[in-house]
Amino acid sequence: MSAEAIIETRGVCKRFSGFTALKEVSVGIQAGTLTSIIGPNGAGKSTFFNVLSGALEPSEGQIFFMGRDITGLRPHEFAHVGIAKSFQITNLFPNFTALENVRIGLQAHVSRYGLWRRRSALQGLDEEAALLLKTVGLADRARHLARELAHGQQRALEIAVALAAKPKLLLMDEPTAGMSPEETKVMMDLIRKLVEQRTVVLVEHKMKLVMGISERIVVLHNGELIAEGTPDDIRANDLVKRVYLGQGTH
Repeated sequence: MSAEAIIETRGVCKRFSGFTALKEVSVGIQAGTLTSIIGPNGAGKSTFFNVLSGALEPSEGQIFFMGRDITGLRPHEFAHVGIAKSFQITNLFPNFTALENVRIGLQAHVSRYGLWRRRSALQGLDEEAALLLKTVGLADRARHLARELAHGQQRALEIAVALAAKPKLLLMDEPTAGMSPEETKVMMDLIRKLVEQRTVVLVEHKMKLVMGISERIVVLHNGELIAEGTPDDIRANDLVKRVYLGQGTH
């Protein structure tokens, strides 16, 4: 395995009732980088994302994280080793405040506290939750209910909840889906900020965004890895151009 790879797949295959969604995908994601996974509809992006996050176990192949074979670990064990995920569809408690949502995320990862926590312990978690809200630009929305937030703010809140696990690797599934241009710009700025302290992997279909923000790009097609490299490498790749028929790769 590459010394720089924080997560690596080796010959990963995933089959569903005879349908092969991933075919021997071997990819190394370098630590400290922003990497995007792209491909046409049906390319296997979501399946690969779910394999990387532990939501799906490979039918064949192995997954290594920081040199450790984590193949077959359960999703909460992926979170325990340092992998967090943010989904395309927000996964929040709508009738809880932004602060409460993040605090719940923190409580889930602070095993030294019992279920019934002392007020002082909760106060400490509130302070930590407030810092996470500040990180994602929601300091002024701490007391707002999650359902009261705009779509882009809900996505940012979910990222704050994911960061509560203190991940070394953050996986983000179409983080700008359904966003206005202004919300998209705010999210891109946040992603750039996040990658300063951790490795970030995106599944994204907006090619202009991908080319403008990524350091590395992984291209899937029909469940197979067809290219990987810098944005310039991908722009110049003839196979990628043919797969996309020139759509958005220039």
